Amino acid sequence: MSKADFLNIRKEGLAGRITLTRPQALNALSQSMCAEIAATIDAWAIDKTVEIVILDAMGERAFCAGGDIAEIYEAGRAGDMDIGARYWADEYRMNAKLFHFPRPVISFMQGYTMGGGVGLGCHASHRIVGDSSIIAMPEVGIGLVPDVGGTLILSRAQGRLGEYLGVTATRMSGADAIYAGFADYYIPEAEWPALIAALCEGADYELVDQCAARHRCPDAPLAALQAEIDHHFGGETLRDILNALEFTDNDFTKACLAEMAKKSPLSMACTVELVHRARLRDTIENALDQEYRFTARAVEKADFLEGVRAQIIDKDRNPKWMHDHPCDVTPAQVSAMLLPLGPRALKLD
Repeated sequence: MSKADFLNIRKEGLAGRITLTRPQALNALSQSMCAEIAATIDAWAIDKTVEIVILDAMGERAFCAGGDIAEIYEAGRAGDMDIGARYWADEYRMNAKLFHFPRPVISFMQGYTMGGGVGLGCHASHRIVGDSSIIAMPEVGIGLVPDVGGTLILSRAQGRLGEYLGVTATRMSGADAIYAGFADYYIPEAEWPALIAALCEGADYELVDQCAARHRCPDAPLAALQAEIDHHFGGETLRDILNALEFTDNDFTKACLAEMAKKSPLSMACTVELVHRARLRDTIENALDQEYRFTARAVEKADFLEGVRAQIIDKDRNPKWMHDHPCDVTPAQVSAMLLPLGPRALKLD
């Protein structure tokens, strides 16, 4: 059993269990937590006594609200421009190992599941949400891009949902998350403890299907917006999307433009390109490699430090982005952020 650094890792019956135990920080992932989870998944992959893996978290407010980025911010401000690259490399290795784990992985995602939490819970084979679940990829609001393999999930979403969710950072209910491909099952949270106990005892993942079948999933509000999303977010670039939104004057387009006005222009432009690249080459390895091209450069060359300052450190919610308007971002600037990293490229092994 390990309880180091806000994790409780143990075996219970036939299950390997990883529980996040940092509820006071919304179970945010530190670099050491990512490394420990990755090492555990490696060990369990060759341990045949672990027939199933269960991911959950303490506290009602969050499964995992994201990465612990305050440390990256402080180091970056002090001149360590490679701190982000080191953190994200460890995190992305964990994401890939969870994605490829050879036996069922079941995640229970209550409350906030955002950013790094998506990379932990949404690459599981069986992804469970409940009534409190709120899932999002909010990275463009702090000068990053949807990462942790999130662009792969976004690229697989219906129509142009991926572009919409990526650049607006829209928060999804549990039902929305199922509709968009971020989750699989709706089960009321009161039933989770009994289900987990049964899974530990028998490692019968079909119990998840049986439990979910007893409940009607709520309607997904996103479904009603699908036609609008597909019409306005089908462009090749962020500029195309903005042109489409500005051409139509209705409640949907006004809401989108208002949200996008708060986000980093460079991050949004790169997000559109990353979702398109993930759609062309549908693998977790490609998605993580492309995302890392941005995040490895983010501390030094993007809006990350300013975004974290405005949203998390000073909380003035008034970032001074590198670009005054999203249309000011040039194709060359997008390309520069997504160029291959050469010897600094992500290594997942």
